[in-house]
Amino acid sequence: MTDTPTQLFIGGAWVDAADGATMAVDDPATGEVLCHVADAGSKDAKLAEEAAVQAQADWARTAPRVRSEILRRAYEIIIERTDELAHLMTSEMGKPLAEARGEVAYAAEFFRWFSEEAVRIDGGLATLPDGRNRMLLSRRPVGPCLLITPWNFPLAMGTRKIGPAVAAGCTMVLKPAPQTPLSSLALAAILKEAGLPDGVLNVVTTSRAGEVCEPLLRGGRIRKLSFTGSTAVGQLLLAQSAEAVVRTSMELGGNAPFIVFEDADLDKAVDGAMVAKMRNMGEACTAANRFFVHRSVAEEFGRRLAERMGALVVGPGTRDGVDVGPLIDRRGRAKVEELVADAVERGAQVLVGGRTPEGPGCFYPPTVLADVDAGSRLMDTEIFGPVAAILTFDDEDEVIRRANDTPWGLVGYVFTEGLDRALRVSERLEVGMVGLNTGLVSNPAAPFGGVKQSGLGREGGRVGIDEFLEYQYLAVPVR
Repeated sequence: MTDTPTQLFIGGAWVDAADGATMAVDDPATGEVLCHVADAGSKDAKLAEEAAVQAQADWARTAPRVRSEILRRAYEIIIERTDELAHLMTSEMGKPLAEARGEVAYAAEFFRWFSEEAVRIDGGLATLPDGRNRMLLSRRPVGPCLLITPWNFPLAMGTRKIGPAVAAGCTMVLKPAPQTPLSSLALAAILKEAGLPDGVLNVVTTSRAGEVCEPLLRGGRIRKLSFTGSTAVGQLLLAQSAEAVVRTSMELGGNAPFIVFEDADLDKAVDGAMVAKMRNMGEACTAANRFFVHRSVAEEFGRRLAERMGALVVGPGTRDGVDVGPLIDRRGRAKVEELVADAVERGAQVLVGGRTPEGPGCFYPPTVLADVDAGSRLMDTEIFGPVAAILTFDDEDEVIRRANDTPWGLVGYVFTEGLDRALRVSERLEVGMVGLNTGLVSNPAAPFGGVKQSGLGREGGRVGIDEFLEYQYLAVPVR
C-alpha cells in the first residue's frame, strides 16, 4: 500500500483536499482500514474542472497517433503490473486474486482497443442532393467530461471510460466510488507515466459526491457525463445534467433473466449460470438475477447448480484456493440477507447456502433458491450477491413475457439447442445484450449497454468512441 497514491490528482500533481479531509478505505474481508485517501470537496472539484477546461484545447489538437501511443503505453504498463494491480483491487473490494487478475487484463484491453480507434476517427465529403453545396463532415471531441465509476469493477470501469475519452481528445474529471479509490489513483499514476499531459485526466476521490458532482453538471463547463451505477442515482444525475444540457451516457441497473429451455444442454446451462451469477460474487450489473427454467428440467438444473455453488470456497480473496470473496460492505450483505429471507418467507426452498457465516468480514455463501414466488422482492430488485433464484415456466410466450416484465433491460441469457428458437427469443427480449448459450457477454470489442431504465448509449466496441465525439457539418458551395 505504501506505493499507492492517496492524494487527489489535479493538473498533473498529487495534492491534498483543500480542507485537509480524508476518508478511510476498508478491507471488506476483515473490516480493517487499509489506508486513508483525500476526501475532495466542492473547491477541489472546481480546481479539477478548471484543469480539464484549460487543457482541452491543446489536447483536442493533439495528433491522433500521439493519443493512440499514450494509450498503448498505458496498456503495456498495466499488463506488466498485473499482480500489483490485482492485489490492490482485491484489498479494496474483495474479489479473489484470480478474478482480479482477469479484470486487470480486461481493463487493459480497453486501452489497447481505443488506442486503435483513436486513429480511425473519420468524417466525410459529399455533394448534397440539390447540387448546390458540398457537405463536409468532421468529428471533434465533445469537450471536458465528468466520469463517475462504480466500485465493483474499479479498474475496468475506469479504463472503459478513460480510453475512449483520451482517444477522442477529451479531458476528464474522474470521480471513483468511495469504496474503491485506490485502483483509480493507481491508474492515474500509470497514465501520467505513459505520457498523458497534465490536466487531461484529473481524479477526485470523495465521500461527498453531491457536493462534488452537482456543481460541475450545472455549471456549463462540463460537456459530457459518463456514469455507471444505480438507476436511482442515474436519474438524479440526468436531472442535474438537464440545466446545462450536458450530453450523457449511462450504464445503470440490471435485472437479467437467465432462460433455460427444455432442449438446453444442461452442462452448458450450468456452466453459463456459474459465470453469469458468480462473476464478481454476483456483484455485477450483468449478473443473472432471475433464473427461468423449463418445468421439465428445473429439478435437475437446480440440483446441478446447487452442487456447483456449494463446492465453491468462500474466504479472503488473497488466500489460495478461494473462489468467492466478501461482498463490498455490510450494507451490501444486509441487502442480500433481507432478499433471501423474504423469498424464504414466501415459500422458496433453499437448496444450498442461505446462512450468513460468523466472524469478521462481509461474507455471504453462494445460495440457490428453488420454487421462488414471483412476488418475492428479489424478482424486481437487483440482488448484487451470490444468490440464484429459480422459477419455472411452461412455454415460450410465457417466459418472454415474464422476462420482459421489468423496467430494466441490460442483458439476458438464453440456453437452447434450437437455432430458430434462439434467434426468435433473443429478438423478443427487451435487452441491449444477449448471451446465447454463454454466461459472459462483456468484451471491449463489443458495444456494452442496455435499454429501458438500464441506461443510455454504449461503451466499448467501434461505437464506444462516438459517445465522446460531436459532428460538425460544413456547407461548401459548389462553384
